[in-house]
Amino acid sequence: MTMLIPFASLAPVPWKNGGGSTTEITVEPPESQFHDFDWRISLATVSQDGPFSLFPGIDRTLALVEGPGLLLDIDECRRFVLGDEDTVIEFAGEAAVQATLNGGPTIDFNVMTRRASCHHKFGRRRLEGRSVFAPRGDRTVLFLAEGESLSVSSDDERIGLVRFDAIVFDTETVWTLEATEATIFIVDIFLGSGKP
Repeated sequence: MTMLIPFASLAPVPWKNGGGSTTEITVEPPESQFHDFDWRISLATVSQDGPFSLFPGIDRTLALVEGPGLLLDIDECRRFVLGDEDTVIEFAGEAAVQATLNGGPTIDFNVMTRRASCHHKFGRRRLEGRSVFAPRGDRTVLFLAEGESLSVSSDDERIGLVRFDAIVFDTETVWTLEATEATIFIVDIFLGSGKP
């Protein structure tokens, strides 16, 4: 079943450690909490310096959506600037991550998968006009990161998205994407441990 998730229907909640806010886009199993999900996709707003929440056993991907970015110190031995040049980072949820704002608040797209039960692959795609899209994972999530609107259609249905809306796919249907100008994030979730 294909499911549209309108961003306007979602509400932010505090981070696990209280240092920011997160807007959950989708989670499995449904109604899971921070401690027991298999996979979770969300938007995080970072408005102050501080540590990230710890998620032991979780693999994470963080992608910059809006704002000047973050300076991330990971386990006190690795430094990464999440910004215009490097917009995506992968790290383990049990890593100690200290975030420092790079000039102002940011909005980040956050993917988390429990490595004992599933894994994910993240992709970014720029759209102008019409193109073809085929979901590859057991579940695939498409997120409209930039652009006013996006049309997603198949032989059987047509779905319209505005910025920050998402669609969850669980079929191998081939879709047509159409936008004047847009950037989408694609997350393929593969059930079972181990990476493809």
